[in-house]
Amino acid sequence: MTFTQSLLHPENVDPMPRLRFDSTSLTVGLKHAWSVQTRTLRGGKQEGVDIVEIDNGRLSFTVLLTRGMGIWKGKLGDIELGWDSPVKDPVHPAYIQSMENGGLGWLKGFNEWIVRCGLSSMGAPGLDSMVDNNGNAMQTNLPLHGNIANTPARIASLEIGEDEIILRGEADETMMFGPALRLRTEIRTRFGSSSLSIDDTVTNLGDNPTEHQLLYHVNYGAPLLEKGSRFMAPFKQAAPRDPRAAEGIERYDRFDAPQPGFVEQAYFFELAAKRGNRDTLAMLRNAQGDKASLLRFSLKDFPCFTLWKNTAGQADGYVTGLEPATSYPNPRNFERSKGRVLTLAGGESRQTSLVVEVLDSKKAVKAAEAEINALQKAAKAKIHSQAIARFSNI
Repeated sequence: MTFTQSLLHPENVDPMPRLRFDSTSLTVGLKHAWSVQTRTLRGGKQEGVDIVEIDNGRLSFTVLLTRGMGIWKGKLGDIELGWDSPVKDPVHPAYIQSMENGGLGWLKGFNEWIVRCGLSSMGAPGLDSMVDNNGNAMQTNLPLHGNIANTPARIASLEIGEDEIILRGEADETMMFGPALRLRTEIRTRFGSSSLSIDDTVTNLGDNPTEHQLLYHVNYGAPLLEKGSRFMAPFKQAAPRDPRAAEGIERYDRFDAPQPGFVEQAYFFELAAKRGNRDTLAMLRNAQGDKASLLRFSLKDFPCFTLWKNTAGQADGYVTGLEPATSYPNPRNFERSKGRVLTLAGGESRQTSLVVEVLDSKKAVKAAEAEINALQKAAKAKIHSQAIARFSNI
């Protein structure tokens, strides 16, 4: 048996319905106390944000339909997934002005566990060249991390099958005389599992070629992030983004307790992967090594990886980000100069997949460490003490 339910569609005149399904109302996944419910948030800047709360019987998480199908927060047992941002509520895109504060307006809505950056551009704000409606070259400022996180889904639907829950969504980043990109996403989780997968397809709806960038900002605070936590991934080379990050290069993979006044550091990686499918993984584990979160992806989809460390005071946003991406989060004009900005031909689509696992035992964490170490043995790791021209604009 498979149950399907439309949640959002441009032809629907009514708001998203408030629904709840669980293991007592549908005869699927009966071995697990699963549930799915939809809500529209009220009050403050979250007014009108549509969410879907999914609990597979073990792992639970909340998807923000109104914020580009990002995932606000999650939980497995006593492991909270996400972080304590100064931005407490999901912010409706109507309240976001992306060019505020020199192009940093995106940060006024930043509080998700998993948030996409893109689709036309992502990375640091900065000047870039475009073609205007008369075909002339022009300079324009691009905001931090693009627009998709602040784009409401135009279509969303739910499928509950014998083995899994699937939430599908579609969001458009389009304009006249400009990029016309469509995101279609499927967020899947099996009943009773400790993981979810995100399968995205980005399509150029236009006739002309257009540029495309995509980064997943996967963010963790306590309890996975704490004094003594460790980042692990197999890599060929790693380098600090800038002189500030170079200050911490000797402990790039270790984390300290919250430190008020800490200024962010970022490290760029060329990861190692399996031959053939180019599959790789990256993990954040706690100090005891008995809890972790693991990302699995292919370097064919995401050839670049960034570790973002912001171990500031707890009230200021104590967080680290694991960021697989199509390029590094530098200004787009620099990434283009390095040949790392993708181009989609008219009508062309590109598919990507990201799996996020939550590990809640020492045995599971050690198994993941062994997998990382096995890949590392096949690749000699080089750590640069300073930013390098291949990765950073120096």
